[in-house]
Amino acid sequence: MKDQAEGLRHLVQTHQDRSIRQTRIITVTSGKGGVGKSNFTLNFALSLQAQGYKVLVFDADIGLANIDVLMGVPSTYNLYHLLKREKTIWEIIQKGANGLEFIAGGSGFTDLLRLTEEELNYFSEQIGELNGYADFIIFDTGAGLSKETLQFILASEETIVVTTPEPTSITDAYAIIKMVTSMGHQVSFKLVINRVTDAKEGRQTADKISLVAHQFLDLQIPTLGFIEDDAAVSKAVRKQVPFSLAFPNSAAAGNIRAISEAFVGGYRTSHTPSSGVKSFLNKMMRLLK
Repeated sequence: MKDQAEGLRHLVQTHQDRSIRQTRIITVTSGKGGVGKSNFTLNFALSLQAQGYKVLVFDADIGLANIDVLMGVPSTYNLYHLLKREKTIWEIIQKGANGLEFIAGGSGFTDLLRLTEEELNYFSEQIGELNGYADFIIFDTGAGLSKETLQFILASEETIVVTTPEPTSITDAYAIIKMVTSMGHQVSFKLVINRVTDAKEGRQTADKISLVAHQFLDLQIPTLGFIEDDAAVSKAVRKQVPFSLAFPNSAAAGNIRAISEAFVGGYRTSHTPSSGVKSFLNKMMRLLK
């Protein structure tokens, strides 16, 4: 009887949590590959989780999905199994490092572009089940502005653009912001500068992008923070353990904590309520049809 009572209390608490939780949808992208976007996404999610938030990571990097690889966790199921109705949304959610929940991409996202109306409705229904399930759902997209990446950027509440101080990376990061803006869409962008030698280089890189965006696009793009070029990161990748867990006292781990705290600080003080999963789905379905 005691176990049943505890189980019932857990179910009631879960229902209450979902009824009051506002799920915020975030897209993480980059102008070019090789800037550490997926590594950032993973450790950013873990840092949010460490602050007490429930986080779900969607690996939406078509063809190069690697969130599971970075954690050393083999992905049994992915979005493809959902689209083919072989599994439900709950059955494709897997647990990785520190219990972080994630959905592997596989080839499923490519199939989103070829869904029938019936399949679209099923997909929408299943993703809609996540409303209130997590505080943050983070989509790790592919690099560059592919059609799929654009859809996630436009449907999400905000997009974090990861770049490095390299001139080509800066140019490509600005290009993706310019392209989205030139299409007439209002998107909330934020910057993260990865692999900086020091805070000064990070600020200078961010200022270059922010200044040009303000001057030519009339956009204000805040910077969440910088991540130092830290040997601990590559060591963690080889170990297939997130660097914030493998080397919690490293400079990069401290940087990622500062970034997540800055993000949460803005989230808490924002007077704009989260639009949630339903709004995300409505936008996504309009883009897909």
